[in-house]
Amino acid sequence: MRQLALYLLIQLLQAASPCSAAEGSPDQNWSQGLTLGVNGPIPVIVVDQFGYPTKAAKIAVIRNPQMGYDSTVHFTPGQNYAVVDRTSGDIIKRGTPTIWNNGATDSVSGDKAWWFDFSDVTTPGTYTVMDLDKGLSSVEFEINDRVYRSVLKHAVRIYYYQRAGFDKTAATAGADWADGASHLRAGQDPQARPWETRRWFAKSDVSQIKDLHGGWFDAGDYNKYTSWAARAVIVLLRAYDENPNAFGDESGIAESGNGIPDILDEIKWALDWLERMQNSDGSLLCVQGLDHASPPSAATGPSYYGPATTAASLMGAAAFAYAAKIYLARAEVTLRRYGHDLATRAKRAWDWATANPRVLYYNNDDIRQPGSRGLAAGQQEMDDSLRLFAKFEAAVYLYQLTGEPLFKNFVESNYMSILPSSGPTVWNWDPERAESLLSYARLPGISVQVRSAILTNFVAGVTGNADQLPMVIDKKDPYRAPISAYVWGSNLLKAEQARLYVLLALYCDNVATAAVADSAALGYIHYIHGVNPLGLVYLTNMKSAGAKHSAITMFHHWFDHNSARWSKVGDSMPGPPPVYLVGGPNPSYSLDKCCTATMGTPEYRCSGAAAFALCRGSYAPPIGQPPLKSYRQFNEGWPVNSWEITEPSIGYQAQYILVLARYVR
Repeated sequence: MRQLALYLLIQLLQAASPCSAAEGSPDQNWSQGLTLGVNGPIPVIVVDQFGYPTKAAKIAVIRNPQMGYDSTVHFTPGQNYAVVDRTSGDIIKRGTPTIWNNGATDSVSGDKAWWFDFSDVTTPGTYTVMDLDKGLSSVEFEINDRVYRSVLKHAVRIYYYQRAGFDKTAATAGADWADGASHLRAGQDPQARPWETRRWFAKSDVSQIKDLHGGWFDAGDYNKYTSWAARAVIVLLRAYDENPNAFGDESGIAESGNGIPDILDEIKWALDWLERMQNSDGSLLCVQGLDHASPPSAATGPSYYGPATTAASLMGAAAFAYAAKIYLARAEVTLRRYGHDLATRAKRAWDWATANPRVLYYNNDDIRQPGSRGLAAGQQEMDDSLRLFAKFEAAVYLYQLTGEPLFKNFVESNYMSILPSSGPTVWNWDPERAESLLSYARLPGISVQVRSAILTNFVAGVTGNADQLPMVIDKKDPYRAPISAYVWGSNLLKAEQARLYVLLALYCDNVATAAVADSAALGYIHYIHGVNPLGLVYLTNMKSAGAKHSAITMFHHWFDHNSARWSKVGDSMPGPPPVYLVGGPNPSYSLDKCCTATMGTPEYRCSGAAAFALCRGSYAPPIGQPPLKSYRQFNEGWPVNSWEITEPSIGYQAQYILVLARYVR
């Protein structure tokens, strides 16, 4: 009774505290007494808002902002902290926070910090961390071994919303996000035309019209890129291959209940499009540009495609080969037949790329590819080094599939060019290089020397590189998820860094090091789930899954800034669906240069008063902040360019799913 009375007293103290948080806050307990900033309530105690597996390390971070937009908030924690059972009101654990780095201010976050370790709380339940002296609490969270299962299910569903050319009914997408099949009108995906013929194309010339319907929108735009779609397919296949029990058949998409894990249904949707992008000679077209509108079904403009390239064909070969291995192992006759077809397609793509080793195409780049400007947005072409890696990766999966010496010989003749000299980092495709090398190292029949070299290089690099595991061991980051630098797509880097530690846990023979690496990887999941200076879950609209403070908006043409329905989550609008992973803090963000152009120049006023008016807003944050606070909940397009901060991507999503699946039971 004494514990319950203390708990109730804390609630009364919170209710009496002055509060400037927004009205209608989803949880008045945690936000009561907090100052409201541009990203929502400014937290002082941050935890994983979904929770923790029972045996995991559990550490709340208490913060005192010193630099950045929230630096007017000052908080010194009390000496008496507690973990409180939200159901019974009982205090389960008491303790005193430990100051981080002797009270130094962290330059990356701009904060002083303390840690409150409650790892010894292992009984399943719903809890909150409380400062008993100051009368403030964290959000509530769960402790149980299935804590991330619902989150993972939502994360996979994002690919359903990203489908082009598919009717998203209220029953499958939810009434708030139902939309008809997009890009199926005359001249759109089923009748896509080459980009180069767009000016003079004659309706009677049907020889180059291709049916390229289906596939996934790549990101916040609706374009479809062969190499990037293939990469997402490979990563999702890897997630399923390693942890098949993490994925069910009940996520609510159109194929749910067919006896096949929904992730395999979703991957097949992308593979079917990649098949349509493959020509009869085995080559794959590189890119498809689509029209944009909100919702996607409102888009009426034509669809165009770019030519076949070496890089696209190699990435197609890799995705087809890995997928063939997965689908051939299924019991369903139709999927085994599908796997055989994929195997044939993989070898044909390989053969064409080998015969045509340097066929390039730079989309949307009139300097390197005259006439290509306007075809899609992102640049999908690869340099010589990346094309070599794409061929190496395709060879790994083709050898895994076929056992043919041709592919083994290519891998063992080229692996030294793929091995990083100082061990993998999160830069320059290193995580994918590590994945391919380690995938090969576990195959039967390979050279003992090659296997040893791959494993030795990887383990030594991740444990010895100062920007890798030593950053975790030396507690360099008060938020327990260090990376060496923050750039566009920093949340992808967080997921990739976590994956390197998962790989270390899987391939390191030292049990103690493996345990440290596994725990370190989970720290990056906690970061994405709210253990960051914003106390923000970097996933959209996650209240239904238990998060109290998640992203309410992002850059996406469907969930556009001008949409009265989908722009952001609010009382009268659904906003984007759960659970898109947004790009993350980016200290290199800037407004378009036209915002600061000299009067009288063509760029001045960004070619229009309406666009120029956007330039006059305050964008601090993300401008002028410590790296970890270089984030803003906004979704304006050009010239504000919020895509540098909040845009999602099928690639970001896949890497997050890959790491999260390891901890799903």
